[in-house]
Amino acid sequence: MSTAFADPSILLVEPSAMQAKVVSKAFRELGMERLRNVETGAAALASMRDIRPEVVVSALYLPDMSGLDLVLAMREEADLAGIPFILVSSETRPQALDPVRQAGICGILPKPFSNAQLRKVLETTLDFLSIEHMESVDFRAEELKVLLVDDSGSARRFMRRMLENLGIRNFIEAGNGREAVSLLESTMVDLVVTDYNMPEMDGQALVQHIRQHSWQHEVPILMVTSESDEGRLAAVEAAGVSGICDKPFEASVVSDLLSRLLQDR
Repeated sequence: MSTAFADPSILLVEPSAMQAKVVSKAFRELGMERLRNVETGAAALASMRDIRPEVVVSALYLPDMSGLDLVLAMREEADLAGIPFILVSSETRPQALDPVRQAGICGILPKPFSNAQLRKVLETTLDFLSIEHMESVDFRAEELKVLLVDDSGSARRFMRRMLENLGIRNFIEAGNGREAVSLLESTMVDLVVTDYNMPEMDGQALVQHIRQHSWQHEVPILMVTSESDEGRLAAVEAAGVSGICDKPFEASVVSDLLSRLLQDR
């Protein structure tokens, strides 16, 4: 586990006193002692504005809003936008969980979760907080121009924060594949990072267009998606995507993928 934030300050958003006790106990067993608990989304936002936590851990269903509403509200505030968010939920339906993944989170823990599952999510989250593990990246990140393509502004901000942790500073953004195609006609980029599910033109159609019709047909394309259908993902790979990364994604995985994709550029 990363040592830069060995005991991060954690804000737990959980309306059930019993569940809050169970979750807090699990964190403390892994050495996480700096926890405070609130019961509502409004209280969480107020608490974050007063004392900024390093990690937010929230239930999906809260008395005044959902966990999705909470993370979206966080992503809209400059001081809160970069705080890693972990969801704890017994929900399994894709229609309930996919919007939260799209909003930009570090992990989802089931209810109940094991110590191993908690440890894995914490390692991913602490990697996101720390840039120390990025020192071995073997491409000149500061020289890259990256096109981010996602219909969710929150997801684009989260991806941008992740890539900024790699040292990348030059970004342009598009809300769907059609907007991306227009930008690529006039702007040279070194990397395209795109979602799969988007209106107007989805990620697969964008990959196909770039590979078949764009003057930048050799640009590396990284797809970051919550899509789980193997047939659809196989079609994306066949279209010519350079790499696929799950949502929520791990900093170390993105770093390794980018090193591989860009080592010769």
